[in-house]
Amino acid sequence: MTKSVDYFFSIGSPWSYIGFDAFIELAAKNEVAITPYLTTVVEENGGIFSRNRPEIRRAYWTRDLKRWARVRGKELWLEHRPELSDPTPASLFVIAAYLDRQDWIGVARALQHAFWSEAKDIGRSDVREAIVTAAGFDGAALLRRQADDDVQNKWSADRVHARDSGVFGFPTYVHDGELYWGQDNLPFLERHLRGDRP
Repeated sequence: MTKSVDYFFSIGSPWSYIGFDAFIELAAKNEVAITPYLTTVVEENGGIFSRNRPEIRRAYWTRDLKRWARVRGKELWLEHRPELSDPTPASLFVIAAYLDRQDWIGVARALQHAFWSEAKDIGRSDVREAIVTAAGFDGAALLRRQADDDVQNKWSADRVHARDSGVFGFPTYVHDGELYWGQDNLPFLERHLRGDRP
């Protein structure tokens, strides 16, 4: 039987970006079917936006991001970033690609890299259209699709599913009813996928 993982992530989460390729590689190696769910921090379950954390914790968070970015081979632009709009609308491009059975992984990778490594304003529709087009996708089609009912309905349903699944931060992986929060939990997820359920 095919193994499956519900994958909860946010385009606006640097941890989702850092752990993205490692998770995709793990899933391929273990023949895992991924179902993506995109949303933002689930405050109802105790999630906290970084901007609402004490400065001492934010400073540690930044250091830890830099450590993990080096481990994962990712470039992060964290300091002196230009003022950017909310990246959340970029999620709609990923959802549209997924619903249309396109390469949603490639779309998500392009948008995350643009936002976290290049500080591009993916909250703007023209910017994200250009980014995914340059990456080899039909940016104009994804831009048209983002307002469609099925895309908007999945966006709304993803948040409800995240809340009801006990998700509070990103990335979160759920396999066989077991929740793993954070890309640093990927080794535990892989053990579970190989039969060592906690």
